Amino acid sequence: MGMDLGTANTLVYVSGKGIVLAEPSVVAIDQKTKMPLAVGVEAKKMLGRTPGDVIALRPLRDGVIADFDTAEVMLKHFIQRANEGSNVIRPRLVIGIPSGVTAVERRAVMDAALQAGASEVFLIDEPIAAAIGAGLPVSEPTGSMIIDIGGGTTEVAVMSLQGSVISESVRIAGDELSDSIVNYMKKVHNLVIGERTAEEIKIQVGSAYPTPEDNDVIMEVRGLHLLSGLPRTVTIKGPEIRESMSEPLSVIIEAVKRTLERTPPELASDIIDRGIMLAGGGALLRGIDTLISHETGIVTHIANDPLTCVVLGTGKVLENFKTMDRVFSGRSRSL
Repeated sequence: MGMDLGTANTLVYVSGKGIVLAEPSVVAIDQKTKMPLAVGVEAKKMLGRTPGDVIALRPLRDGVIADFDTAEVMLKHFIQRANEGSNVIRPRLVIGIPSGVTAVERRAVMDAALQAGASEVFLIDEPIAAAIGAGLPVSEPTGSMIIDIGGGTTEVAVMSLQGSVISESVRIAGDELSDSIVNYMKKVHNLVIGERTAEEIKIQVGSAYPTPEDNDVIMEVRGLHLLSGLPRTVTIKGPEIRESMSEPLSVIIEAVKRTLERTPPELASDIIDRGIMLAGGGALLRGIDTLISHETGIVTHIANDPLTCVVLGTGKVLENFKTMDRVFSGRSRSL
């Protein structure tokens, strides 16, 4: 079983079946009994809408486990769902994690997965999994560059011969883009909005690079007006949302430039020939490929299905387990 354990979404791949589950990484818990009420889609609907004794939370922050017990509950639920409800099978699990995590954070992921019912756990760095899932020739002695913009982390890596030559992980990604929209609406429009509304704004009118039709893109946003304390509707345009996201986007661009500067010349020439590959949910932000091309001078492509690259990569590794043994960055088995 392969798993993309993401800050925003978790996807599960089962050998021979393909992707069997794609759900938000959210758990709703009753604070009195400490029992989970909902996991995944049902729990996400509750974000920002729960009564006092129910809390909907995301057990992962910046790509790593922030709440161990809740993460274990979530993993157990997803493993059972992928096994079609049966508890019998203790799967071998390949999990994609950010390349910049510490040894303690790696251990936490392995422990949570073993407690949730896995027999063996193998960790693979997300950029390598994303590159395999996007169809890049990672086993060949040629340089491939991938940028994986997820919910909590942006991974930039240059790969060759099943390994990462240069990699950088910054904890600025989709969540920070949404947060910057929340702060902008508060500062400029005196409007308080929730993270779900910010996500909708980002998807509908957000862009990373100016386009001629930008000024035609408008959206009505409802929220709580700070001065009057009453609900209010505000109309926003594309350019102002792009401006609000400029700071986190510039951090991502700087990480890409730093990685390119450290790339060995032979691999750099391969990257210029082949271009840069974009994966992860952040790749769906309008104009992000144009922005990266403009800033680096290298053609940037978006993967066919950026959201599933990591989980497809873990699946391909599972199905070619013996030949791709070198890609793992950690392993553990239940006693």
